[in-house]
Amino acid sequence: MARLRDPQTGCPWDQEQTFQSIAPYTIEEAYEVADAIERNALDELKGELGDLLFQVVFHAQLASEAGLFDFTTVVDAIVAKMIRRHPHVFAGTEAKNSQQQTEQWEALKADERKQQGQHSILDNIPLALPALKRAEKLQKRASRHGFDWNDISPPMTRIHHALNEITEAIKIPDTLPRQEVELGALLFACTNLARQLKLDPEQALRKANETFISRFQQIEQHLQTEGRTLTQVDESEMQAAWREVTAKETSIQDKKVCQ
Repeated sequence: MARLRDPQTGCPWDQEQTFQSIAPYTIEEAYEVADAIERNALDELKGELGDLLFQVVFHAQLASEAGLFDFTTVVDAIVAKMIRRHPHVFAGTEAKNSQQQTEQWEALKADERKQQGQHSILDNIPLALPALKRAEKLQKRASRHGFDWNDISPPMTRIHHALNEITEAIKIPDTLPRQEVELGALLFACTNLARQLKLDPEQALRKANETFISRFQQIEQHLQTEGRTLTQVDESEMQAAWREVTAKETSIQDKKVCQ
């Protein structure tokens, strides 16, 4: 990395990069790791982890050049953090089960936030997280401190309320700001429902994305056999084709359940 960044003999592209310009690639590489795991493509995982590690090395090199820290400092910091947050392993305290260990972990993190001048329990949840994931983390953090519902009825009620609110907002001209607020409330409520159901909302949405792709491509393939494209199909025919594909998938799933 130092050679790539060398002002005289390095790579022009690497020489031009900054923390800000590299950050999007770091996020992308983390998603590539998650994607390989999701697809169970473990033969690809080694390479994806290497790409992610390269991002850590890149940021460490930038920091080293600025006199801030280096790669060794990064490793030392995470080692120290893991030792500090696992006193039941390294300091002789006890954690009888995973629940007690989680409580200890959260208590230690809360103490760290206080030492860093962060006083709200919602401090230190990164703004750069995808909004859906950040909503889930905000809700989980609040839940650990008793701010939560005990069943799915309140989130379901909130979803219906938010849906009614956005329906009303759509009827009124020039209410885009309100529509955005109500749509956000609906998505936040859906995230809360997923959490109550012990589901990962990000995972659920990813699966919905893949379902959409599969169904859409089936429609494309069907039209291709007829020598047509999507632009040659009107809305009613498109909806009929979508219903047909959905019904076919439901039938297949029902057969699997019966077997």
